[in-house]
Amino acid sequence: MEHSTPAVTELTRAHRPALLRHFLTLDAHDRWLRFGAPTGAAALRAYVGRIDFERDVVFGIYDGELELVGVAHLARAGEHAELGISVLAAHRSQGAGGALLARAVLRARNWGVRTLYMHCLRENETIMHIARKQGMRIVTEQGEANAWLALAPADASSHFGEVFAQRVALFDYALKAQLAGARRVASLLRPHRQRPRTLHS
Repeated sequence: MEHSTPAVTELTRAHRPALLRHFLTLDAHDRWLRFGAPTGAAALRAYVGRIDFERDVVFGIYDGELELVGVAHLARAGEHAELGISVLAAHRSQGAGGALLARAVLRARNWGVRTLYMHCLRENETIMHIARKQGMRIVTEQGEANAWLALAPADASSHFGEVFAQRVALFDYALKAQLAGARRVASLLRPHRQRPRTLHS
């Protein structure tokens, strides 16, 4: 079954609570795959708290309840940019990872960096699959994998692509917020079922 490409929006420091909820929703194994080490709640709070939104960029995908189901953290690192991606289990195989990677590629190009870099455990087959689909060169060593993608220079299409993607994401969020609000109102207005009265003779 084909899925439409998820809308990817750029997040700000105001989204730290939503980011933390996303990472806390990952189970222990998924946290291991994302961060490469056992990561408890305290470590996740520290990680989210030290994200530098002035230097780096964080992208997210929202579900119909306005919760983040996919997150990508793109960090500047000299002449390359490093990317980390996480997608909640129930939302995988629906294009979320690929959409986050594609949006990160646009930003990295517009930053002017030459390569995009992803580090992951070799057992992280989902990320490895996404990386291969994007044509990334993967080098594995001692259970770990490094994926590299040479980036084309920024041009009019990469700049317009980012502007267009953000506008689509904002429209998508507004629509989801409207629908979520309508569902809440409908649930409040829905009459409660009353138990039938017992008939006495």
